[in-house]
Amino acid sequence: MAADLLSSKMESSMHITTKTVGDDRIRRAKENDEDIAVLSTFLPEALDDAKSTRHFECALGYRCLLGDPKKAPAGTKKMEYKTRQWHEKCFCCCVCKTAIGTKSFIPREQEIYCATCYEEKFATRCVKCNKIITSGGVTYKNEPWHRECFTCTNCNTSLAGQRFTSRDEKPYCADCFGELFAKRCTSCSKPITGIGGTRFISFEDRHWHNDCFICASCKTSLVGRGFITDADDIICPECAKQKLM
Repeated sequence: MAADLLSSKMESSMHITTKTVGDDRIRRAKENDEDIAVLSTFLPEALDDAKSTRHFECALGYRCLLGDPKKAPAGTKKMEYKTRQWHEKCFCCCVCKTAIGTKSFIPREQEIYCATCYEEKFATRCVKCNKIITSGGVTYKNEPWHRECFTCTNCNTSLAGQRFTSRDEKPYCADCFGELFAKRCTSCSKPITGIGGTRFISFEDRHWHNDCFICASCKTSLVGRGFITDADDIICPECAKQKLM
């Protein structure tokens, strides 16, 4: 007797391929304990040993679309999946109630879903646009984003694969964070971000990049050395002595 076989091998996490084969392929699949659904037909009692009919009970139970979960008239098709059986019409998506037939389906916790309803109900969605993430994606604060949706809060530049920092739980690229929030160097007025290990010097209420912390007179680095303030400038001890002479 010929029959249809639905293979549940996943092409991705949410798609199942379908194909039609004969009895030999079904027998091998069952012997190998493959995850399959088999569509077959109830034979007249004269041609059947009546075992399949006698032990049949639709898995929908009181929700059976034929009204009787044990009803098995000759010629009616049935679907068998794992240890359960359905009338063909009853093997349907638990959400939209569309009969699966030989289309793709996805089993989850004893329920059967069509691919569309499964994606709508269980697929990972981007927290920014609420659309399904089909591939790739970024996780930030344990929440999923499309790569193109994970952008700087200020300039909307993509942050996927880039250095960034956050403020008030919002991500910013290095440039915007520096312009908006960072301290500014007393010498060059550029932001001191600290991103990437940038070192800086602080004295009272003033701040300098390491490379900018130099004597105002001789331009030698004052990092790790003593210095003297001269109005808004900082100078090395040698230059300070020269000024006093």
